[in-house]
Amino acid sequence: MTRKSHVYIPMRSVVMGLSEALLATLALLVAMVAYLGPMDATLALGYQQADVRVALIVALFVLCMYYFDLYDLSVLRNPREVVTNLIQCFGSFFIFLGLLYTLFPFVRLQMSVVLAGTALAALGSLLWRQLFRVAAHWPAFQERVVTFGEGAVNGEIAAILEQQPELGYRLVSQVAETEDSDPEEQAMELRRLVDTYNIRRVSVAMGERRGRLPVDMLLDLKEEGVTVEEGSDLYEIVTGKVYLESLRPSTLLFSPTFEVSTFTLMMQRTMAVLVSLSLLVITLPVMFFIALAIKLDSHGPAIFRQKRVGLRGQSFTLYKFRSMRVGVDGASPAQLRDERFTRFGSWLRSSRLDELPQLWNILRGDMQLVGPRPFVPEQEATLVEAIPFYKLRWSVRPGVTGWAQINRGYNVTLEDNAEKLAYDLFYIKHFSIGLDLLIIFQTVKTLLLGRGAR
Repeated sequence: MTRKSHVYIPMRSVVMGLSEALLATLALLVAMVAYLGPMDATLALGYQQADVRVALIVALFVLCMYYFDLYDLSVLRNPREVVTNLIQCFGSFFIFLGLLYTLFPFVRLQMSVVLAGTALAALGSLLWRQLFRVAAHWPAFQERVVTFGEGAVNGEIAAILEQQPELGYRLVSQVAETEDSDPEEQAMELRRLVDTYNIRRVSVAMGERRGRLPVDMLLDLKEEGVTVEEGSDLYEIVTGKVYLESLRPSTLLFSPTFEVSTFTLMMQRTMAVLVSLSLLVITLPVMFFIALAIKLDSHGPAIFRQKRVGLRGQSFTLYKFRSMRVGVDGASPAQLRDERFTRFGSWLRSSRLDELPQLWNILRGDMQLVGPRPFVPEQEATLVEAIPFYKLRWSVRPGVTGWAQINRGYNVTLEDNAEKLAYDLFYIKHFSIGLDLLIIFQTVKTLLLGRGAR
């Protein structure tokens, strides 16, 4: 994995995206040569700006591939899902391409070239993904990992790497620690493994016996270019969430792990105000018709108001379009087929359009575009009592969308909310504008594909 702006990006996904962009480009160029001839194709690229039109088609192609999860490494495990998603992807591609050509006729490329090039790209992509799936399991293309120590997080890491080889890590061995183990023998075993198997990453989780850590050996390995890191850090890379059991009061008190710079907060706030103000202006006509439809469908106000817990545990009033009947209990979580929904409200909730009034919450400063999802005070009080460090969610403003929402989805049980907290703390720990943009991009994808709405 590579890390840009506090965002962990699987290098395999990057390689796949770039390679398929190149593949689509070559397919379109081959189609141009086949239909126009080498000379006319060269002239078209040079004088008719066909290169720009090809780049536009390729960008749309890659975007559709992304939005149908075809750069999600876990999808590679299921060839049937790959084929299904490819069919949906190319169907959507032609719809959006037709819309683009209708709105901007001057960017059109000859349709015979587009059809032939797309067919070649589809066939090439299907074959390339099968090859990529096989190659992903070859040891030569996997980073070799050793876990060192008795910490429970190493057991979690071992299970994840075994179940998800597509992540690009191969667990070679686990050097466990017991009461009777000799630190020198363990250090020698770690050295033997590194030298024998060309280990490039060592995950260290020492549990309660940190005094037995072979510091000199690990420093030598770092000097040799081996990545030596705490197990909780590798856990975050492969899962996108914090390992809650590793959190300690001393870590939170003395390390800058969960501190956010003032400049980053100002940049986030500026972006949130500009985006929310623009969306508010654009969606005003839509909101008017939604409010009208709510009033015609059921008795009661169009706007639903509810107290939620925000920054530093302070309560604020959250605004939404009303999707339930007046007089029913709206405090408990809604289900997919909830009898409390009105006829229009059910569709409104599934489309997420009921969230539009929260643009006003953003302008007021109650919320941001991105952040932990706010809950009602009663629910927050229960979770604070049951889940350690839960109040850390209140260190940033809540958001309309968030890292937990795009990764975890809906939460009902206490265990669900504990895992949700793990994602929220990952967001707070790695807070950045780059991570915010990724979450917004993923949220648009979720909205377009209609996933996870409640």
